[in-house]
Amino acid sequence: MPTARRSRRAALLVLFGALGGLNWGYDTGVMSTAVLFLREEFALGSWAEGGIVTGLILGAIVGAAGGGRLSDRHGRRPVLIAAAAAFVVAPIGMAAAPTAAVLLAFRVLVGLGAGLAAVTLPVYLSEIAPARIRGRVTATYVLAIVSGQLLGFLVGLAFTPEESWRWMLGLSVVPSVLFAAGLAFIRETPRWLVTKGREEEAREILRRDRSAEEAAAELEEIHAIRQAEQAAGAQTLTVLLRPWVRPILVVGLVVAVLQQIMGANAIIYYAPTTLQNVGFSDQAAVASNLIIGVMNVLAVWLALTYADRWGRRPLLLGGAAGMALSLGVLAVTNLALPAPDGFGVVGLVTLACMAAYIFLFQASWGSITWVVLGEIFPLSVRAAAMAVATTALWIGNGVVALGFPPLLEAVGVGWAFAGFAVICCAGLAFTWRRIPETSGRSLEEIETSFHRAAEGSADDAGRASARPAAGR
Repeated sequence: MPTARRSRRAALLVLFGALGGLNWGYDTGVMSTAVLFLREEFALGSWAEGGIVTGLILGAIVGAAGGGRLSDRHGRRPVLIAAAAAFVVAPIGMAAAPTAAVLLAFRVLVGLGAGLAAVTLPVYLSEIAPARIRGRVTATYVLAIVSGQLLGFLVGLAFTPEESWRWMLGLSVVPSVLFAAGLAFIRETPRWLVTKGREEEAREILRRDRSAEEAAAELEEIHAIRQAEQAAGAQTLTVLLRPWVRPILVVGLVVAVLQQIMGANAIIYYAPTTLQNVGFSDQAAVASNLIIGVMNVLAVWLALTYADRWGRRPLLLGGAAGMALSLGVLAVTNLALPAPDGFGVVGLVTLACMAAYIFLFQASWGSITWVVLGEIFPLSVRAAAMAVATTALWIGNGVVALGFPPLLEAVGVGWAFAGFAVICCAGLAFTWRRIPETSGRSLEEIETSFHRAAEGSADDAGRASARPAAGR
């Protein structure tokens, strides 16, 4: 295939991945502004407000839990088509919603699409992209998510003077339609086709954007991986209960949940609400949200650029320490000083600490958590372990999204973020004690290190139990 044609197909694949990430990011980002006016439109209490925001996450939990199995059974592309359909229908329904209950139903629908896409799209991109651009495609997808959040903040700011939450939510149909249109230009992944015995189709797709030599080598690699997976046995949850696997699963679960309950979601979903509580007007709170959006994008770029150079542990340790410090300053300022009207010291310190926190979070836990989860689980349990960890992650997300408004109402900004600072300290301690450095090590080396750690723990336990018997 001519180089120019391959380059065009590669650019199309990058664009498709970006549209999927942009859509998901926009839906989460724009709600932080829309909720200010939904509260007044439907006379929402704090729990109802949290419920509207959490509707997307509930749908995402269902989509994430079932998306992997559906894509394995029916193919990556059909699941992405289902996600695109939800993305197109839901914004129209949200924009026209006559009641809070109808709005919630369509929020769940868009969340279902987001969950399906979050599980399936990264897999699709990694399986369809040639090795020479795989890293670029994945990086573009991650950057598109935070860029979508920034776009949501911008649209929210544009429609704040009219208080038009319907336009804010409805405009997500634009990237949704573009994403759906992109599905007309993509095909099923070669790896899935091979698992279904459709090798000639797989070979034809590989030759579309690879040389004959590259296509043959990749097809051979697909067969090798397939054989390794078949030799490893079924991917059942019971496998996760093996003694040497349990410590790895615990690390994955704790990292996934900590990422969601450290306070980032409280800021991304409710930054304008928090800023209103420290004296900002509606317009000023929404405009200040843009600072957080820009920090999101810059931090993800930093993490993607330097994660391999600096290592996973230093980023996680430094991020947790910096996050705890920024939230600690925010909490002390709000507890020690009275909240002023307008742009007072408390308001400015709160905004500065939130921006610093988001930058540190996205440069460390926000990005590196996904890298660590992809590296620590051994081949024989990777699919099952990732499903469990991802589901736990979404549940943690939902707890924060639902619980933060009543928490803020009950204890105020200072104590709410003091609690998040304590959780960041717990993340720092857990990283120091339990998370190994995975940068620069093969997946086999990482798996072997967990095996040895488990054997060492078993030996220690055996010696400890034997000592009392010897004394008797």
